[in-house]
Amino acid sequence: MNRLLRLPILILMTGSCSHHEARVAAAGAQQRAATVQVETVADSAIADIYQASGSVRARYSAAIAAKIAANILEIRVQTGDHVRAGQTLIVLDCRDLEANVRRSEAARAEAESAIDETESAITAARANFELTRVTHKRFQELLANASVSLQEFDESQARLRSAEATLEMAASKHRQVGARRSQAEAEIAATRVALGYATLTAPFAALVTERKADPGSLATPGAPLLTLEREGNLRLEASIDESRLSLVRVDESVEVEIDGLNRTVTGRVAEVVPSVDAATRSFTVKIDLPMLPGLRSGMFGRAGFAAGKREALVVPQSAILERGQIRSVYVVEGATARLRFVTLGEARGDRREVLSGLTAGERIIVTPGPLLADGARVAIQESAE
Repeated sequence: MNRLLRLPILILMTGSCSHHEARVAAAGAQQRAATVQVETVADSAIADIYQASGSVRARYSAAIAAKIAANILEIRVQTGDHVRAGQTLIVLDCRDLEANVRRSEAARAEAESAIDETESAITAARANFELTRVTHKRFQELLANASVSLQEFDESQARLRSAEATLEMAASKHRQVGARRSQAEAEIAATRVALGYATLTAPFAALVTERKADPGSLATPGAPLLTLEREGNLRLEASIDESRLSLVRVDESVEVEIDGLNRTVTGRVAEVVPSVDAATRSFTVKIDLPMLPGLRSGMFGRAGFAAGKREALVVPQSAILERGQIRSVYVVEGATARLRFVTLGEARGDRREVLSGLTAGERIIVTPGPLLADGARVAIQESAE
């Protein structure tokens, strides 16, 4: 009987202790409320940005190709090498060209020797012609005085014509030999020019971005062997819908996001290609980029063009929590922090547009601490704006 009386007393004492501990815990929680800075979400006028994507390209590039057909003896560079202006890149087999030079030089020497012979022949023919002409003149005088027969006069006239023909033949041969010498000299000059094409050099200081051949293969005229790009002269070539043409102005500054570098830089619109691609209904805009470490041709980028203003909710970047693909913010309800999932839009400097999850007038924690949890009590400190 005594044991049954003591049981309710024990239960009562236990219940009293539990309520007391709960009150103590609540008081402790009240004392441990985190002090946070909050900001009231409101509609703001922001610039409406039209983004055009494209690829980074070199402003100056060169495809190195042979001008003659020849086997490749050496390729002295690899992809990724830095080359200076005038540096030898490729050496072609030029033995056939050297043989042509020697053959043309021999032909020229033969023609020069023949010229000496024809000049001597002209001298002899001219002397014979002068003698024959003088003799024929005397025969004319003698014929007038009837001192020679008509037969003798005719023979003198025939000798004069023969001497004149011999002189003309010697002069013609001299001209022919001179033409052969000129032809040989022209062949020598052309072959030496072709010999110069056997060594391919860099037109400017650049980076080798592509190598398309190896030693031993045949180089054909016009077929690219190497591709060079001048460093520090890169631009973004972006495609823009034809309806957005009015947004683009040459020399205008635009913000460009380079995904591979995780950076945003300021570029300048250098050129707007006037023709529109009939397949995509878009035109190309070329935007000069500043020099950046690690920036390479082929990287993906986005250019933002101002397209007016609109109302939107924006929050500080520091208020956003990112866990994988999930974004959230802490909303203050009374004196309690509540975790709220949000859908975000574009970044606006140090702030981010909120597409859904918040409404104007709600208060968010500007910089949530790492120990803050959903349902935690907070002491509010308004942010100074």
